[in-house]
Amino acid sequence: MSANILIVDDDPQILRMLRTSLQASGYAVNTALSGGSALSTIAQTVPDLLITDIAMPGMDGIELTKRVRETHTLPIIVLSVRDNDEAKVQALDEGADDYVTKPFRTPELLARVRAHLRRSHKAEDAPHPVLHVGHFEIDQDSHTVTMRGEHIHLSPKEFDLLLLFAKAPQKVLTHKNLLRAIWGVAGTNQPEYLRVLVAQLRKKIETEDSKYIQSEPWVGYRFNPEGRDDLL
Repeated sequence: MSANILIVDDDPQILRMLRTSLQASGYAVNTALSGGSALSTIAQTVPDLLITDIAMPGMDGIELTKRVRETHTLPIIVLSVRDNDEAKVQALDEGADDYVTKPFRTPELLARVRAHLRRSHKAEDAPHPVLHVGHFEIDQDSHTVTMRGEHIHLSPKEFDLLLLFAKAPQKVLTHKNLLRAIWGVAGTNQPEYLRVLVAQLRKKIETEDSKYIQSEPWVGYRFNPEGRDDLL
């Protein structure tokens, strides 16, 4: 069965171009001209992947991503003419999986679509046990985290990062490998993504008395699930 993709953009010409390219690649495609219309479509049928522009009147792509992430884990690719770190980080913070700058080459976008769909399908097919490590209980089915018996609310990307750490406690995970695991090949040259994400996760799980994530300068990070007060 072909994947179903929803494209959201207020420019009908871009919608037609993307729809034609994706349909020619074998995907089923729906389109929406606004964030509100996209939410209505998703309420009826959840797509396998969402592609949305950022700059739209009314509800922009950032707000749409945030709203979708409240209830769904489907891959989201954001399109924008704004090629700056602030816009990229904002989109990723709200739950986007990828950021493509306009103008873009259609083959590149199609490659990213294929990569995100592969990762999504692998995640759906894999068994999702509850992982118990140190002070953490991580339910991979419900995407919930309990730390010392207390529920911790994490964004999708924060959850992905904690899960990677929890599966390799006490091991150094390199910047490159973490970026690739969370954002795919496109993220390996964007170290600011990881710095922001680690800082956000630290704020939610660490206190002055208990540190879990240790920075390994110029290399990556090490996770101690039991917590230590001497980690930096």
